[in-house]
Amino acid sequence: MPSNFLTNSTSTPTPDPSDSASSSSDAQSAAASPKTTPAEMWSYLWIPFLISLSKELSLAKAQSTIVLPSQLGTSDSSSTKCAAPDPKLNYRPVIGILSHPGDGASGRLSNASTASYIAASYVKFVESAGARVIPLIYNEPRDILFQKLDLVNGVLFTGGWAKRGLYYDVVERIFQKIIEKNDAGDHFPLYAICLGFELLTMIISKNKKILESFSAVDVASTLQFTENTIIEGTVFQRFPPDLLRKLSTDCLVMQNHKYGISPERLIENENLSSFFKILTTCTDEDNKVYVSTAHAYNYPVTAFQWHPEKNAFEWGLPMIPHSEDAIQVTQHVANFLVSEARKSLNRPPVGQVLDNLIYNYSPTFCGKAGKGYDEVYIFTQPSLAHL
Repeated sequence: MPSNFLTNSTSTPTPDPSDSASSSSDAQSAAASPKTTPAEMWSYLWIPFLISLSKELSLAKAQSTIVLPSQLGTSDSSSTKCAAPDPKLNYRPVIGILSHPGDGASGRLSNASTASYIAASYVKFVESAGARVIPLIYNEPRDILFQKLDLVNGVLFTGGWAKRGLYYDVVERIFQKIIEKNDAGDHFPLYAICLGFELLTMIISKNKKILESFSAVDVASTLQFTENTIIEGTVFQRFPPDLLRKLSTDCLVMQNHKYGISPERLIENENLSSFFKILTTCTDEDNKVYVSTAHAYNYPVTAFQWHPEKNAFEWGLPMIPHSEDAIQVTQHVANFLVSEARKSLNRPPVGQVLDNLIYNYSPTFCGKAGKGYDEVYIFTQPSLAHL
């Protein structure tokens, strides 16, 4: 490499006689060797630059990883104090789940005419988010039932088939009580799932024939959010953005119903459209669109035509999604119900709560049949609760 490429010196060195003997061979060697071009020279300079850049990128990647306070040397465990609980919140919430007529297994477990049941998946669903359960046995004495309602901080209406008679009347009366509690200043949430949504549709519309037929039995589906949906304050509020996107593209929710209501019919009914805003819709196997999630404008009431509890806690139906994303859907939906229940002002006597918890009953395993529920709580006679 010529020395003047790397230096600005313009002086000419004095020839050394001792070098004269080798000058001829050096000249021949130089003539034989190819000349280094500027492009090749820049390629040599780029190599150390790329190595340096690679080190900087590696350092930046390392800095983007999660670093614990103890790894930064900034934590002082001796001075760390836990924040005091918010006195406005109830950290021991209880959810009342209404039982449904029958044994949940087409009579295989109990043929008693007074039998009712709660699928254990609903209980696990509530417990997974940090709440306990009191069963509201639909056919127990009315005064006992509503005393139990005063022990809870929210209610869940389950799926099922009963749409008339005593069960319908009890659902209607409990719903009225929930509205009264909220109007009186208590934040008292309600989740209405599948049949629960259908019953609310009938009750609020004041039309027992308003439901439409849909083909959505044992199918997994997406959820399509309505245009310009605002999810703030709804069950979807705390979903991660990526999971919200996947709800619209991946089959993460379970449908298992024959009835529902179309967006058009809900909007046409003044009572329904003034109470509910539509959050999501789904399309059934006949390409008919139905409302799949609705949220009340002025009350902490959320209605689901789909089954958020099944993903994590039921295994009998083949189309229930069990992917990690599907399990996250179940957990987020459960978390929202319990977070709403923590806002309830109700602080019932501890002893009465303990005497009426679901822990006073034992579930029955019925999953060997390979269909329906895996476990159910069966109530074979009206409870004479410890009140």
